[in-house]
Amino acid sequence: MNIDFTKASFKDFENIPNLDIYERAKAHEGYLNYLRENEFMNYRLLATSGCGPEIELAEDGYIKKGDYISFVCNDYLGFTQHPEVKKAVIAGIEKYGTGAGASPLIGGYFDYHKELEDKISAFFKRPQGSSIVYTTGYTSNSASLLCLLKKEDIAIVDMAVHSSVYEGIMGTTVKRFLHNNIENLERILAASKDTYRTKMVIIDGVYSQDGDIAKLKEILDLTHKYGGVLLVDDAHGIGVIGETGRGAMEYFNVLDKVDIITGTFSKTFGNVGGYLVANNPDLISYLQFQSRQYAFSASASPNVIGVSRAIELIDEEPQWQKQLWDNINYYKKGLLEIGLEIGDTESAIIPVKIGDVYKNSLAGKMLLENGVYTNPIMYPAVSLKDSRIRMSLMATHTKEHLDKALNVFDYVNKKLEIAKSV
Repeated sequence: MNIDFTKASFKDFENIPNLDIYERAKAHEGYLNYLRENEFMNYRLLATSGCGPEIELAEDGYIKKGDYISFVCNDYLGFTQHPEVKKAVIAGIEKYGTGAGASPLIGGYFDYHKELEDKISAFFKRPQGSSIVYTTGYTSNSASLLCLLKKEDIAIVDMAVHSSVYEGIMGTTVKRFLHNNIENLERILAASKDTYRTKMVIIDGVYSQDGDIAKLKEILDLTHKYGGVLLVDDAHGIGVIGETGRGAMEYFNVLDKVDIITGTFSKTFGNVGGYLVANNPDLISYLQFQSRQYAFSASASPNVIGVSRAIELIDEEPQWQKQLWDNINYYKKGLLEIGLEIGDTESAIIPVKIGDVYKNSLAGKMLLENGVYTNPIMYPAVSLKDSRIRMSLMATHTKEHLDKALNVFDYVNKKLEIAKSV
């Protein structure tokens, strides 16, 4: 086996013909060692403080112990550290203990689960009984889709959707359309019109790598024109866009028209878990009994009581969304003044596009050396020639945080000429 580590990605180690599990693991470890030896290992860094605009990293090889400005956390409104959210979690654990003890069908369904379901339904202007809660945001897509779509159906997906969607549609027919390309989508819908039982179009509200927004209104109208069902995963839009933080659906004034909404608690809501909201409550009942990952997994712990409080705070304290957008606009302006390429982002996700994989890794290393913790992203998360530094902004970043990061980016650009590399 000959893999050039300088041109490799994690994708190369998913399956290597003729190598068994131990041999593949050994080859993969060789790649990890290459990353460590070149100080490109910006993954699984050990943090010793909570999620926030600054994070403390432990000393580990070339990683120096200390505080770093953090752009790796999707806690957009800073609710993981909000005193009211913490208080709700502590009170919940004191009342219920640390776990649910069983799956929801056989004794693990508590009143705090029902309260959370009702709050999610109400948040999206749906009646009670319109939502289901999963223990991870990933399974809110993968488990639901695996249950709903079979070989007689078709999933028509924007090519930039999250990997959890791709896992969920493994048991059905799949067609991908070019990102946000309405003409391409219509061709597929027209060709599928009388062929499949259920035609489900699946998109993100805000896309996780470029931070751009779906052409939601056009896609919704087109989907319904051809008798399809639209699912919107708005994990990165909730709390960030829309007048009251209800995401892309509110931004386009179609909150009541989208058939299915999925999302996560691990971003704006400052917790862990996920949800699906449907216009048809029968769909929710079906998932409660037929979605295997829901029916056969232990229910969410009382920790999710914090999500119920976070949902309330989005309406009670709109200043966090405003502060987040002040930070987004300030930081984008600074990056553009340096001459960096940030694409079409319209959200709290800001990529600095570099293109070259090696240069991207060097930029991530230099940023970390200068106290800025970011995520260098490369294939297969993005296309081979579209490597970038991906950053998530938070409402709790200060101007001092942002100015320091901009100064470091200016330094990196002068050393690597990343403004000219895309």
